[in-house]
Amino acid sequence: MGPFRLETCARPNILSLQPYRCARDDYKDDGTNILLDANENAYGPSLDVLGSLHSDCSNPNGAIDPKKLDIDLLGLHRYPDPHQTELKQQLCKLRNLHTHTTRDLSPEHLFVGVGSDEVIDALLRCFCTPSHDKILTCPPTYGMYAVSAQVNDVKIVKVPLDPAKEFQLQPKAINAALSSDPSIKLVYVTSPGNPTANLLEKSDIQQLLEHPTWNGVVVLDEAYIDFSPDGASLAEWVTEWPNLVVMQTLSKAFGLAGIRLGTAFTSPEIARLLNNLKAPYNISSPTSALAIAALQPDNIAVMRKNRARIMEQRQRLVHELPKISRIGRFLGGTDSNFLLVEVLDKPKNHGGKPSNESAMALYEGLAETRGVVVRFRGKEMNCEGCLRVTVGTSAEVDRLLAEIPSLLKDEKLIDPSTNGGECRTKKAGEMKEQEASDVVA
Repeated sequence: MGPFRLETCARPNILSLQPYRCARDDYKDDGTNILLDANENAYGPSLDVLGSLHSDCSNPNGAIDPKKLDIDLLGLHRYPDPHQTELKQQLCKLRNLHTHTTRDLSPEHLFVGVGSDEVIDALLRCFCTPSHDKILTCPPTYGMYAVSAQVNDVKIVKVPLDPAKEFQLQPKAINAALSSDPSIKLVYVTSPGNPTANLLEKSDIQQLLEHPTWNGVVVLDEAYIDFSPDGASLAEWVTEWPNLVVMQTLSKAFGLAGIRLGTAFTSPEIARLLNNLKAPYNISSPTSALAIAALQPDNIAVMRKNRARIMEQRQRLVHELPKISRIGRFLGGTDSNFLLVEVLDKPKNHGGKPSNESAMALYEGLAETRGVVVRFRGKEMNCEGCLRVTVGTSAEVDRLLAEIPSLLKDEKLIDPSTNGGECRTKKAGEMKEQEASDVVA
């Protein structure tokens, strides 16, 4: 054998990197499962190519005729537009609402990437020197910030969200951390939060932007902003603050997770740096064409109609889930297309408390015996006993509301102590919980 040794040739931070795990790693989409685990849009893509809104809610994709999409298949032998000017113009048009400023966004304020994950990584490469600089995150939060930080050999400082204030920021504590550690270059905050589903206070974000001495960038992740009240997005605020980046995506409200299109609204100066370091043709022609189509008035109308359906089912879950005896509180807010809810170790009227073991058993029971997949989040900070449930269609919510009480009555599934020889040890149970919690999406 030659001298090659992978363990000494590869970067140590990559060798120790935990594999990227997404929602489909645990339970596959086999065509029969109800998938309420990845915060996808259950009503399908916002593409009304036939000229009328989808009428079949149970199969929204059935109305789409790919032949009527404006995709130049014969042009696929050519590289795509490296600047994506038309797409950026449409994105600016969507967000120029003048709710937070009188100034206008322009394509010079934009970077577009392969999903928000490329934006997260590009910001780290742009601002953080490996093995020297740091980022600050506010758990519980989106797991990809930590994954990208480790890939780039960047340390993380954590200032938790405040559970006593429905998981809002702690701006004084964050600013204190920024004052004491100038190596922190980026602050990643998420609004609405994931998994907490609540909008952050604009005034708290402003306190970070107004820090008197910190030389760094506030990154506001608005992946779920279109499920929040109109005017909630702070994208246009980047025209007022040179140290603000607002990330968005077409994966959620627009139902286009499959095209992988993420955006960063920011100052022209930061946008120029991000565009300089990206791959030259990072956005494919089909992705660009589908995104531009989705941003046309008719398709925005589809998005809003589907959003209204989701919000109706969200309110239904808020009303119906607490009626189940071993379902506890909703944590965080209701500003997204998912909810974070506690599972109790026994009924509420018998003093039930949030339990990771019960939540994990319900999570596995739903997926493995009932074909309903949600997301276990009990290992996230201050989320003991929690499941994150994506809001589905009316039929999917019907099924979820029927299966949860049915499972909770089955002591063999829900209380491992009654499960005879199959009872997991505490250590094995904790390992299983951690594996489920490691899923990033």
